Amino acid sequence: MVTAKTNAYVDAYPEVESLLCGKTLPWLQQLRADALLQLTAHGFPSFRDEEWRYTNVSAIDKKHYGVALNATSAAIDINWLKNYQLADVWSLVLVDGYFSADLSNLEGLPDAVKAISLSQAFQDSHYSSFLEGKLNSAVDFAENGFVAFNGAYFVDGVLIHIPSKQIVAKPIQILHIATQALTAINTRTVIVADELSETQLIETYVGLDSAYLSVAVTEVFIGQNADVTLHKVQVESDNALHFGGTYVKQARDARFRHDNFALGGLLARSDVHTDLDYASECELNGLYLGVKRQHIDNHTRINHLKPHGISRQLYKGVLDDRARGVFQGRVVVAEDAQKTDSQMNNRNLLLSSDAEADTKPQLEIYADDVKCAHGVTVGQLDEKSIFYLQSRCVDEETARNMLTFAFANEMVDKVKIKSLHDLILGQVLTRFPQEGINKEWL
Repeated sequence: MVTAKTNAYVDAYPEVESLLCGKTLPWLQQLRADALLQLTAHGFPSFRDEEWRYTNVSAIDKKHYGVALNATSAAIDINWLKNYQLADVWSLVLVDGYFSADLSNLEGLPDAVKAISLSQAFQDSHYSSFLEGKLNSAVDFAENGFVAFNGAYFVDGVLIHIPSKQIVAKPIQILHIATQALTAINTRTVIVADELSETQLIETYVGLDSAYLSVAVTEVFIGQNADVTLHKVQVESDNALHFGGTYVKQARDARFRHDNFALGGLLARSDVHTDLDYASECELNGLYLGVKRQHIDNHTRINHLKPHGISRQLYKGVLDDRARGVFQGRVVVAEDAQKTDSQMNNRNLLLSSDAEADTKPQLEIYADDVKCAHGVTVGQLDEKSIFYLQSRCVDEETARNMLTFAFANEMVDKVKIKSLHDLILGQVLTRFPQEGINKEWL
């Protein structure tokens, strides 16, 4: 929907165009122009759009978020940074959208693995040509206004290239940090894993306590028989708006797993879309916690394009106060995608009569030899389970806490990277709607 604020972002573009990375590349300038044209014509999504019907993004019109044109690592407290920069990983740090070499840690990264900022890649003739064939080929600007906004305005980002047969020994963390109030932080990430490679990546989104707009687009290309696991941890400021999209292309026999932990932000939307080739496998997991007036929206789309594909989805939500959680999961099985095996589950636990969960699972099946199923639950704690714990000398409040924590902790326990598991667990314990949750229960 085109609004006055949309027009304000379009009108401001000439002022910042020359400051954006890759300004000397004609193909990139044309890409940005196409994105701006899409944004001008259609604006940001509205609840009138079917895939945004549960999420009203008019909050973006209440403030003007200026583009962050510079960033400094001096604004980052090193002790604070240690809470989010994981141990025993390689890390790339972006501050207000800009890559910070000072805060990043790539020591010991194999020479064959390329992990650089987009601004650096655009200055390299080899990688600028490489990106010309990749950037925006996993997603279209017509997907939604935030993808178009990001395409026009991204100031920097990350390119990670895993060559053929390379098994990366440690995870690679991409840490996004927001420090400036009332700024729009646009970043792009391109991940390419060539055939027979294996890697684990972690996207972490954090921010200082202020109102800002975070828009991030990640494109992932997984080669034949390659294996990629991508963890996303979103713990933005309580006043932040977050719109993140992960768009994946899987080749034959490729395996992709995505763990999405949406815990922060006033309004947060995460999209995960993937296209599966012959015998590709995909696993999408998610946990979202909402308190006060938080609105957390998760949207998944799995396109089974060829036969023998396997996909699994499990998203869980815990909502308290007047929080609202949304899950829209869509599985599309093409006519040629025989022998597809797909399962989708969404489970929601409401701790308040004012909390709301909107869930919309969709199966679109055009093949006739498939095994597809979906399940949805929205409810409160089981009184019989509470009574059982009370009969074992557990008071009612503790019983409720234990059951709620166990419900959420199933998703946390899926993470096997210790430092990441500890970070997520700490955030869950800090942000959990109920008091009295004890780590000793583990």
